[in-house]
Order: sequence, then C-alpha cells, then structure tokens
Amino acid sequence: MNTITKELWGKAQGKEIYKYKIVNASGAYVVLGSVGAAIVEIHVPDKDGKLGDVVIGYPAAESYFADGPCSGKVPGRYANRIAKGHLEVDGKVYDLPINNGPNHLHGGPEGFQNQVWDSRIDGDAVEFMYFSQDGEMGYPGNLKVTARYVWTENNELELTFAAVADAATVVNLTNHVYFNLDGEGAGSIEKHLLRLNASEYLPTDSTLIPLGESEPVAGTPMDFVTAKEIGRDLRADFPAINYGKGFDACWVIDGKIEGQLAEAAELCSPKSGRTLKVYTTQPGVQIYTGNWLNGCPEGKNGHIYHDYDAVAIECQHFPDSPNKPDYPSTLLEPGQTFEQAIIWAFGTL
Repeated sequence: MNTITKELWGKAQGKEIYKYKIVNASGAYVVLGSVGAAIVEIHVPDKDGKLGDVVIGYPAAESYFADGPCSGKVPGRYANRIAKGHLEVDGKVYDLPINNGPNHLHGGPEGFQNQVWDSRIDGDAVEFMYFSQDGEMGYPGNLKVTARYVWTENNELELTFAAVADAATVVNLTNHVYFNLDGEGAGSIEKHLLRLNASEYLPTDSTLIPLGESEPVAGTPMDFVTAKEIGRDLRADFPAINYGKGFDACWVIDGKIEGQLAEAAELCSPKSGRTLKVYTTQPGVQIYTGNWLNGCPEGKNGHIYHDYDAVAIECQHFPDSPNKPDYPSTLLEPGQTFEQAIIWAFGTL
C-alpha cells in the first residue's frame, strides 16, 4: 500500500501551492505539484537498486511558472501547436494568442501549465482539477479538467485525464515531463536508447506545423522502430531535425485503436540500467530532445540544465489537429467526456 503526504510548497494567484509525495512499499516515490499538475520528482532504482530522481525540475514552486521547457507540467487547453492561432469551432473563428514564432503553443502564455490547480488526495491517487473559463486564452466554452495520478507497487505512474465542457471546444492534453534515466543533472541523454512503436511521423514546415499526411520513417533519421542511441542522428542534416535543432516531432503510434492503451515508446540507459516504457490511449507521441533547455531556471540540487540533458516523451493528439480534418478529432462537445491515459512504467535491464 502506498503512502501519500501533502506539504505546502508556496503561494501564487491567491492560491496555496501544494506538493504531494507518493511512496510505494519498495520505497520508490514520486512528487507531484499543483502548479500545472506537475510531475516534480520520480525516484526509481537503477540496476544496483540505488534510487535516483529521473526527471528534471526546479526546487522552487515559483520557477515552474512560465519556464521555457514547461517542465513536468500539463499544458492546455491544447498541447503542442495550432497554426497561426487560427481555430474554427462549429463555423465560428477564434483567435488564439501567438506565443511560438507565428503559432499558438501549449494553450498560450497563460495556459494550464502556468495555473495553480485545485488538488486533493483521493484514496490511492492524487487528483488535480482546473476550471478554464469560456474565452480564456481565446478558447470557447467553460472547461473542467481533472488529472489523476496513481503510483503503483510496480513503479508505474498512471495519469488519467477527464474533461467536460458546456460548449463545443478543442482539447489536447499531455504531460511535458522530461526524463534522464541516469538521474536529473547527469548530463546528456544522447547515449540513451530510444525505441518508438511508430513507423510513420508527421513532417512539418519550418515552424513545426504538420504539412498533412504522415510519412514512413524508414530510411530517415526519424526511424526509431528499432532502438537506437538518441544522439546517433540528433544532428543529421534533415528537415525535421534542422527545424527543431534536434528532435521535436510527432510520431504516429502504430495500430492505434481509439480508447485502448498501446505502447508508444521505450527508453533505456545502458549506463544506469534503468528502463522506461510508455503506454497511452492517444494516437501520437511527440519526442522533444530538450533542444532549448539552456537558460531555463536553476534545477534541483543546484543543477544547471543544458540542451539535450533530458528528453520529453509527450503522448498526445497531433499538432494542429483542429485545422486538419483528416487527423483524429480533438473536438469536445457538450455531453461528451474527454478521457485519455498515459502510463510510465519503470524497470531495469
């Protein structure tokens, strides 16, 4: 049986910010925070049984607001990019704030990741709730979102999302946690092995907006069907890599059936012996190799994070889906419930 403790971490937006620690019987534990429903720490054993924190983050709650990396948090209402902030719902056009080149990213500058969520312990889970008002960051409809985390005895962190709205709107939720299986602050993840359950990816324009149809990864640096070192093709001369200064693209999960869990990715560090398998109900996985970590707030334990010091594996719907009718829909109608899940399963070689 796991134990959950709650601690006051700070105050902002007239609300108290809390930290929650969930410890399982083996002693492995996670720490969650109510800024952006964040994953703050994940302590799991290496091949020698030694616990280490495998996610980057910051010691101060205040550092989580408006940090460039969106570290460990839930961005929204729409994770990833919407081209030129152009959104059309039920024939009505909405203008969203432009905050990433010419595009709208992660719900805008005051997105869910920069809000203090309500939070509570609910049995063996920690649940975060955010109420997004009609018109907030330009989106239509009042939206209520919950993010529920469970930490299992098998060192699996389960995140389930639920959202309901009183008017038609769009929703795309993920968690933007970054991993370094050698431990946060351990340096580059270029020697980590990554495998993706994805034989196709979404090519983009230079602003990282998908062009349309997916293309095969075969014969390109985007091929992770068989595990390979992240660093092997990290600097390859290829459009998707040149545009992002590394990997920052969405892969299409193979054989995805709506509503069913499927394996999205497997990450492993031969050095520490730690492994991570990621499962999701969502159709895509954005891999972002921390290409712009330089200059982010000071990390935990006094660590300064540099580019490529951690990798984000973001299970989500596709970027710019509202403007791409052929993509799996992100439309949420009144009376419907948005429900998605992500599981991070940790182990050792």
